[in-house]
Amino acid sequence: MEVGFIGLGLMGRPMALNLLKAGHKVHVWTRRQESMAPLLEAGAQGHASAAEVAAQVEVTISMVADAPDVEQVALGAGGVAEGARPGLVHVDMSTIAPAAAQAVAARMAEKGIAMLDAPVSGGEVGAIAATLTIMVGGEQAAFDKVKPLFEAMGKSVTRIGDSGAGQVAKACNQILTGVGVAAVAEALNFATRSGVDAARVREALLGGFAYSRVLENHGQRMLDRNFKPGFKAWMHQKDMRIVMEEAHRLGLALPAAAATAQMFNAMVGSGLGEDDSIGVLKLLERMSGGAGE
Repeated sequence: MEVGFIGLGLMGRPMALNLLKAGHKVHVWTRRQESMAPLLEAGAQGHASAAEVAAQVEVTISMVADAPDVEQVALGAGGVAEGARPGLVHVDMSTIAPAAAQAVAARMAEKGIAMLDAPVSGGEVGAIAATLTIMVGGEQAAFDKVKPLFEAMGKSVTRIGDSGAGQVAKACNQILTGVGVAAVAEALNFATRSGVDAARVREALLGGFAYSRVLENHGQRMLDRNFKPGFKAWMHQKDMRIVMEEAHRLGLALPAAAATAQMFNAMVGSGLGEDDSIGVLKLLERMSGGAGE
């Protein structure tokens, strides 16, 4: 398939590479030209704008930071809509608010372009290994067309419902993972401050009802003091902001999510925003009188 990929950062670059590995012809554009180099070396074709990419392909995919970037790539000057051929499907795999995804999709539909919101879970590791979980909102026909591309990037692909539904699922994912990371960090910090071997505590908990992938994977990384970002704290902060804004809009009580959002706010405010979100352990250590390094 002829596919365009826009946004070649921590996640986008390996995702686009996996499309190449699956045999698709990939056209790329990103604002930082140096980010295209690994894709061009792997056989992708570079372009000077998102519009130029759209003019060459059947499907465009964007993976950018936030809603204003999504809107600019899709509808701004030099954006996808400007160069789209008839029948183009545009897929945004960023994490933005459901309402924002619906608004951009509605404007794209006015221009005859079907749009899917397809945020992912799995971090940089999942992007590299093509094991992402992909949650999709949008029309069934567009989903069916794009599904082979999703399957080249992820191992779990689910159409949740209509436009915006993928972003709702991603918000739910971020509640669970965010609260889970904070809970594991609290438990390990509690064990350590109690004078007990946190590694042995984790080993015991993995055998009971407290087991989770967060405890297994991120818990070990906390013990190893491996805070190298697979998913940066400022990104999780942004996602939890989306969760809380949606909760406010809907009049929902999300007390655990709210407390977790404040922890990520504090991480960013204390200079830990570029760490992986599991660096919340360092924040808790500092709050408990430790060095938190």
